[in-house]
Amino acid sequence: MKQTAAPPPLTLAATAFAALGSEQRLTILRRLVKAGPDGLSIGTLGAAVGITGSVLTHHLKQLSSAGLVAQRRDGRRILCSVDYTAVEALSAFLLEECCADRGANPEHRHG
Repeated sequence: MKQTAAPPPLTLAATAFAALGSEQRLTILRRLVKAGPDGLSIGTLGAAVGITGSVLTHHLKQLSSAGLVAQRRDGRRILCSVDYTAVEALSAFLLEECCADRGANPEHRHG
């Protein structure tokens, strides 16, 4: 069975940021962060953010495809939760070269 290579970090970050480019999806993700690792049922989530039905399903699909949200079945309910590892990796990607040019760039030298 042929293995496919994982997308490069830049591609993963771009996909995640594209998914977060909607105020509604960002609201959903923030509400799920607030809920913690146990997540929320789709019904509870929809009521909390004021988005229901097919619109909520569409947004959750985008967030899931970007790897930011996981969905799992609990009996008859579907629970949604943040993939904290993915969100932390996205933050790390943004900050991994923080201040790398400091000292090397004449614009940053003082004195």
